[in-house]
Amino acid sequence: MREYDVIIIGGGMVGLAFALEFSAQRNTSIAVVDPGEINPTIHESFHTRVSAITPVSEAFLNELNVWDAIARKQSFHTTKVWDQNSHGQLNFNALDEGLDHLGSIVENDLIQAALFASLDRKKIECIESRLTDLEKNAKGYQITLSDQTKLSCQLLIGADGAQSQVRRLAGIDTSDHDYQQQAIIANIACEKSFDGAIWQRFLSDSIIALLPLSDKQASIVWSCKNALASELTAMQDTDFCRALCEAVEYRFGEIKLESERQVFPLIERSAKDYVLPNLALIGDAAHNIHPLAGQGVNLGFADAQELNRQLYTHADKALGDHMVLRKYARARRTDNELMAKTMTGLNWIYKENNEGLRWLRGFGMNLIDETPLLKSFLQKHALGKPG
Repeated sequence: MREYDVIIIGGGMVGLAFALEFSAQRNTSIAVVDPGEINPTIHESFHTRVSAITPVSEAFLNELNVWDAIARKQSFHTTKVWDQNSHGQLNFNALDEGLDHLGSIVENDLIQAALFASLDRKKIECIESRLTDLEKNAKGYQITLSDQTKLSCQLLIGADGAQSQVRRLAGIDTSDHDYQQQAIIANIACEKSFDGAIWQRFLSDSIIALLPLSDKQASIVWSCKNALASELTAMQDTDFCRALCEAVEYRFGEIKLESERQVFPLIERSAKDYVLPNLALIGDAAHNIHPLAGQGVNLGFADAQELNRQLYTHADKALGDHMVLRKYARARRTDNELMAKTMTGLNWIYKENNEGLRWLRGFGMNLIDETPLLKSFLQKHALGKPG
């Protein structure tokens, strides 16, 4: 049996970020286990899975000496929101916070590849396999992989996404909220520029986010009720593009698809326990939220940072000490659940379309837009730096 100090199940962005920071703080042995390609191949065309990286997450990736190694990234300096069913609009601008940009749209694969390239392979072993079983013992955990290999560790990290096998095998329950919606994602090219902005439009039955990949290319996230999602995915490409143009009022001229459309269900999920003795969940394994604000990976990076902070602060304690892990869980649960409930609340506000609520929604959006202190408060939270 091979023994490690830490085993991380999940070699995505959050798992690799945790491994990279932890290995820099301690001279320990680490294994990263993932059944997929931990070091993804980068293609010339844009990948459809992207993230809106906040300045706080950018600073974290800079600290890991990763940010400059990311081959493609598109910064944005404004966020523009407009509502189909009211006169309301919101405009967030980096200059209001003394920043030159509000964030950057980056393909997930590029972040993962840059993190992988920075790993100290003398400390970190990457294992391409699937977790099939885990067993608690006096020192930590023994795990079994799909090829029957057995590994042991003092601290087991679940960074294996929304369908976490670590969470399931450890018997950790979740609270789930099914939005009865699906997200359609695709890459598009437009006639007109995005002007360095993220654009969001709230419609009666859906929300569209356009995340710029270049001046005239973007990744879209179209969050729809299930019935509409079925209609849109069944359309021919030309019909889908026409529907998208109409939904955003032809603001960007004609639109054409540059990728296949992908669809996934929208479910808010939160683990009832982030930690057990010698075990911690981070990222989507602990929580995943509506993609309305594109905050998922930023919350995951914050988890990785906080867990590393607690482990470093309490380095005199045994690795996997439950009290130390609970400090991490307490520090992160409030922020994660506040963001999740905010997204649920916004989703409810915008899907309700009675006349009174439409008027109130538009009034509220314009009030925020015209009140610098309130707008700054909301923008700071979106940037990942409340206060």
